[in-house]
Amino acid sequence: MPKGYWVSVYRTISDPEKLAAYTKLAGPAVKAGGGRTFTRGDRVVAHDAGIAERTILVEFDSFEQAVAARESAAYQEALAVLSDGVERDFRIVEGID
Repeated sequence: MPKGYWVSVYRTISDPEKLAAYTKLAGPAVKAGGGRTFTRGDRVVAHDAGIAERTILVEFDSFEQAVAARESAAYQEALAVLSDGVERDFRIVEGID
């Protein structure tokens, strides 16, 4: 079964305090949803039209699990705290089996 991935690239971080509060809630929500965070850093080299900003990669055992974790009450609470503190490109993608 193909794995599922969250890929999140932060275009701008306008409120670091909101991001910090989000991170405290999102980490446990991701783990509870079965996610494993592979990257969560600011060290990025971008090419073509890429943006060299904070990039997050989270792996789940399936695409469906990744979607369910995003829709979970715990993660929705984290998103509410994050609010307008960042602008990011967030995607859920299915891996190759």
